[in-house]
Amino acid sequence: MDLVPALDDPLKKVLGPATAKVMAEHLGLHTVGDLLHHYPRRYEERGQLTHLADLPMDEHVTVVAQVADARLHTFASSRAPRGKGQRLEVTITDGSGRLQLVFFGNGVHKPHKDLLPGTRAMFSGKVSVFNRRLQLAHPAYELLRGEGAEEAVDSWAGALIPLYPATAKMESWKLAKAVQTVLPSAQEALDPLPESLRAGRGLATLPEALVKIHRPRTRADVEEARARLKWDEAFVLQVALARRRYDDAHLRAQPRRPRPDGLLTAFDDRLPFTLTEGQLSVSREIFDDLATDHPMHRLLQGEVGSGKAQPLDALVLTPTGFRPMGEIRVGDEVVVPSGEVAPVAGVFPQGERDVWRLVLSDGSTVECDDEHLWIVGEGPAAPPRVRTARDIRLDTTAPDGTPKWHIPPITPADLGPDISLPEDPYALGASLTGPEAPAHLPDRYRNTTVKNRLALLRGLLDAGDGTGLRTPSRRLAEDVAWLARSLGGLARVGDEGVSLTLPREFDPGAGVDTGAFHRAIRAVEYAGRAPVQCISVAHPDHAYVTDHFTVTHNTMVALRAMLAVVDSGGQAALLAPTEVLAQQHHRSITEMMGDLAQGGMLGGAEHATKVVLLTGSMGAAARRQALLDLVMGEAGIVIGTHALIEDAVRFHDLGLVVVDEQHRFGVEQRDALRGKGEQPPHLLVMTATPIPRTVAMTVFGDLETSVLDQLPAGRSPIASHVVPAADKPHFLARAWERVREEVGNGHQAYVVCPRIGDEEEGTKKAAADADKRPPLAVLDIADQLAEGPLHGLRVEVLHGRMQPDDKDAVMRRFAAGETDVLVATTVIEVGVNVPNATAMVVMDADRFGVSQLHQLRGRVGRGSAPGLCLLVTEMPEASPARQRLDAVAATLDGFELSRIDLEQRREGDVLGQAQSGARSSLRVLAVIDDEEIIAEARAEATELVAADPALEGTPALRTALDALLDEDRERYLDKG
Repeated sequence: MDLVPALDDPLKKVLGPATAKVMAEHLGLHTVGDLLHHYPRRYEERGQLTHLADLPMDEHVTVVAQVADARLHTFASSRAPRGKGQRLEVTITDGSGRLQLVFFGNGVHKPHKDLLPGTRAMFSGKVSVFNRRLQLAHPAYELLRGEGAEEAVDSWAGALIPLYPATAKMESWKLAKAVQTVLPSAQEALDPLPESLRAGRGLATLPEALVKIHRPRTRADVEEARARLKWDEAFVLQVALARRRYDDAHLRAQPRRPRPDGLLTAFDDRLPFTLTEGQLSVSREIFDDLATDHPMHRLLQGEVGSGKAQPLDALVLTPTGFRPMGEIRVGDEVVVPSGEVAPVAGVFPQGERDVWRLVLSDGSTVECDDEHLWIVGEGPAAPPRVRTARDIRLDTTAPDGTPKWHIPPITPADLGPDISLPEDPYALGASLTGPEAPAHLPDRYRNTTVKNRLALLRGLLDAGDGTGLRTPSRRLAEDVAWLARSLGGLARVGDEGVSLTLPREFDPGAGVDTGAFHRAIRAVEYAGRAPVQCISVAHPDHAYVTDHFTVTHNTMVALRAMLAVVDSGGQAALLAPTEVLAQQHHRSITEMMGDLAQGGMLGGAEHATKVVLLTGSMGAAARRQALLDLVMGEAGIVIGTHALIEDAVRFHDLGLVVVDEQHRFGVEQRDALRGKGEQPPHLLVMTATPIPRTVAMTVFGDLETSVLDQLPAGRSPIASHVVPAADKPHFLARAWERVREEVGNGHQAYVVCPRIGDEEEGTKKAAADADKRPPLAVLDIADQLAEGPLHGLRVEVLHGRMQPDDKDAVMRRFAAGETDVLVATTVIEVGVNVPNATAMVVMDADRFGVSQLHQLRGRVGRGSAPGLCLLVTEMPEASPARQRLDAVAATLDGFELSRIDLEQRREGDVLGQAQSGARSSLRVLAVIDDEEIIAEARAEATELVAADPALEGTPALRTALDALLDEDRERYLDKG
């Protein structure tokens, strides 16, 4: 009994220093208990060979196979003795597939003697591709022949051979031998599951499970052991999270309730909005939590848009002209009423709804659902307000019967590329009214600069009296009205032509001031049911321009939670991951609030507060003033980066911490900010990334979760296909033909590569050392394409090491249509918007992550034409990398892609353990697949902790919790 090592004994004591050092450095195994919990990845039945077709690319694997052929080659080599080198090529088989082993130099002698045809062995190495064939270079091997080998097989696993997660320094069979040495210690393992829970679910004891996972006699043993060990991991994890929830629930916090006539009310009065039912529910949850006397801990998942929606065929004004609502995507640019351009932050398909038609005083119409928000004035001279379509249709006319609501004009904006029209716009306008006039204006004459549109309109009007145009062409009359409205004017189309009025700045003789010029809403009619969607715009106006140059609106929700806390006398801090995002939040919030953000300043409103920015790059004077405003309580809202966490930052009364993009922050940072309150502040964590339910339960298990059901449903005109360049080279040739076809149709294309191409030798050597060719490079591919399959097309390159001016010049030429094909790195991933680009070819697509591929393909299909994304790879069909690409090509759904992404990552990455420096405690539990176990474990853990918070009745559970999730580790559980 004395010979059995204890579970906490160091491996150095049991296995020797050399082996222990390798296990510690390469596998993170330090104690006997660590090694016992290093479970086999899979099992091979003795006598049954591995299916070689299932080998994963670029992973270290162990296979059991038989030598089919072995050949020794001699070749000329300046590095080898006597100028001749040797290469041993061994082919192994499992009856269904073949794999080549390669040995070089001095390493050929022993395998040349050992690996004779017919020999059976275990081989371990990293799978790579050479000459389009799978191979293992210099694999380690263990012969499985002869009497001693059979005894070794028996000692490993009896009927089954366990294959362990291994490395080049520690092969699977060496791990198996080490496990056999410590396996008797499994009998000493303390069982963390309460007896009632274990017996009630018919689970094996922990010692039984450890023996069966390492030395199973049958597949049933393996399943029984895994079922038990999954419960261990799920339950211990959920107990840790349940204890955090229990402790947080028993902390005292200051309830934060807004005053009936305070800042929140003032804000709502000037900027009301209507939410969908799901968003109303989320808002109620947040405000109910803020009103309690213990801290709110809530995760708000998803983009918070307002509930407005328009039909998919409604028009939205973009910098290149109107596009249907159904084609708008996240990242697209739209025009806001001030004439500026802003990106779309969220797209929310809303299914089918009742649609209403607003009829305007100039005869134009625009459609929307009942929740849609409109910027309107009560009379032409009244200040603008925000009303839903429902508000307007139920209260359309004033007491005297005249229209009650007027829609303000937009500020004219330049549309489309700044092109030169083929002739003078004024003369062109005059010619369009002649006997040979076309039925309507081509888009290029509409989508041009304000100056060109005005000149074109004046040329058209010179055929009339200056305030209208008589024409039998209804289409031409509508085009004239379009031009007038695009300039902020009023136009009415009748049977004999069009009459119009322009703002004074464009027509000093006949117009009126832009500020006093409005169109009235004459009626609201029911238009039937139709599929609709809404969008949110990342601009302080939170507005965009829709059909017939009317303006609509959207807003944010998180700010209202901060205003409620300020109302109660507290302060709110918004923690953003980057300075750019912090500055954007600050600008957006201050402009939305207007004089409500000018507390203590001249012109500030009655209930105003100060909104300050605090970042690391601020000047000393501005920083001192911000710190003073915080500690004195003058600033109710602070927006900042990690600079908020510094010791010098003090709050007067911190009541709410809002964390934006949770996955970018460590728990230490979040807790450091929370620790700055006199009492624990309320916490609202926001993430726009779709999170599968099981991941939310596991990663954010100490937070109450609110999920908005308006997350993007993935509707898109982008078709994605995998191009298997190694298996079917003619597919790659066809891909370049498709690029030429798109360019021939007047469109443009991207080619994306993972590398720039002029790196130092170190990069290439590192790739070679990994038995893998370097990733394809922009500079190499661009030259090959320009001289080969895309010869004759205008090809340019774009990458991150170019000078800013050079990058801007390349993008300007591409946006203007002067470049056909842009060969680039991932610098185009975000913020590049060229609607005319319809095709993308991603080279070495397997080198990119799922989310990155999704972002990249979002660069195409941004105009009226459908998009095409071709994912080029040399990975074999059965490889995980290829399967990942197939999955990406098969769906555009955000939740599904997030699930695929997480399935491809280590469980430790999912839980954020890598950031803590600790190994993940999850070895057999899969947060994606084991939803039922996680949910049941959460319920059991919550019930247990509620009855026995200190776990006094379950000492073994307490010991397991301390061992697997020490105090530092527990603090990292809510990392995302």
